[in-house]
Amino acid sequence: MTTSPMRNPLILIAVMLAAAVSGPLPRARAEKPRYVYTITVADKVRVEVFQEELTALEHVDALGNLNLPLLGTVHVAGLTVDEAQTAIARDYVDRKFLRHPQVTITIDEYAPREVTIQGQVRNPNRYLLPMESTMTVVELVTKAGGFTDIAKGSQVKITRFAPDGTKTVIVVDVDAIIRGKSSAKAADNSLLLQPGDLVYVPESII
Repeated sequence: MTTSPMRNPLILIAVMLAAAVSGPLPRARAEKPRYVYTITVADKVRVEVFQEELTALEHVDALGNLNLPLLGTVHVAGLTVDEAQTAIARDYVDRKFLRHPQVTITIDEYAPREVTIQGQVRNPNRYLLPMESTMTVVELVTKAGGFTDIAKGSQVKITRFAPDGTKTVIVVDVDAIIRGKSSAKAADNSLLLQPGDLVYVPESII
């Protein structure tokens, strides 16, 4: 009669030891989302339509628009290059200028991408945003030397101006994020800065 390998104590011990040494399979590491640039006011943008004499080289105006052949003004600020290409192609089709346009956009010159931080940080100033990655309000505070001793880090205000002149004010508890006492993470999209943002750190009133 043949003995099952799993009933042999020596074989069973060897299997258990092998499992203990190898351990659980490692989990796949989550990849960091790829940063995608969005077109902004004052970018110098080249728009070309394949096999059509409709090339334009324009700066994005203060309202976030480009002035394009046949179409006139087209809003592109806040769009990725792919999104802008799709929007312009769709306009050419919807307005019956072209049937199957192949639109290509390249950014010839990037607009200065700056944010300003004022108030109770050690180095208040204007800072350049990186071209190929993002910057959060927490990273900006760190870049500015951190809070002063009298800063109210729980009430950091981000004032954001839209191309149409409207503004939005966002209040962020940066102190809680730094101390790990907030459910928000430093890299959350809601904390990402945009060109032209004004960050103000108030003084703590005792």
